[in-house]
Amino acid sequence: MAHIVLFHSILGLRPAEREIAAVLEQDGHRVVLPDLYDGQAVDDYDAGFRLKDAVGDAAIAARARAAVDAAPEDAVLSGVSYGAFLVGSFWGSRPRMPAALLFAGVAPWMTPQRPGLPVAVHIARPDPFDDEDFFEDWQDGAGAVQLEVHRYDGVGHYFLDRSLPDYDAEAAALCLERSRAFLGGL
Repeated sequence: MAHIVLFHSILGLRPAEREIAAVLEQDGHRVVLPDLYDGQAVDDYDAGFRLKDAVGDAAIAARARAAVDAAPEDAVLSGVSYGAFLVGSFWGSRPRMPAALLFAGVAPWMTPQRPGLPVAVHIARPDPFDDEDFFEDWQDGAGAVQLEVHRYDGVGHYFLDRSLPDYDAEAAALCLERSRAFLGGL
């Protein structure tokens, strides 16, 4: 089973990330949820961006680095939205990382890329934060990465969080089912 480091969204560590972790833990995975905002969380994206700015990029990076450094070298890196973006800070320096699992966002590609690295991404279509050209360019940049892209039509950005207007029960269930299969295939 995998050891997974799951970074939270711009909103902070909320019940939704704990629910994702609980689903994955049912399969025997160990999921670590670093609290990058030191216990603070908000309920909307504008407040999330303000909170991120108040906490500061340096503090967030240090907390994320501490979580990754404490994880085994073969830990799966995962993140939700802004947390998915944070994965890009680390996956190039984790040569034994077996996979990456990204929800509601993507990470800048590592340089050099690891041919065959399994990467699964789950994104709304359309996504309110990035246009379709962005996602096409990102997919085109995958190179020899083993990329598995799942799009969810007509749902909100963070469709896994039942407390947000973005939530879509059917898409969330399908996303988690696909994520469990992805991790089970490692």
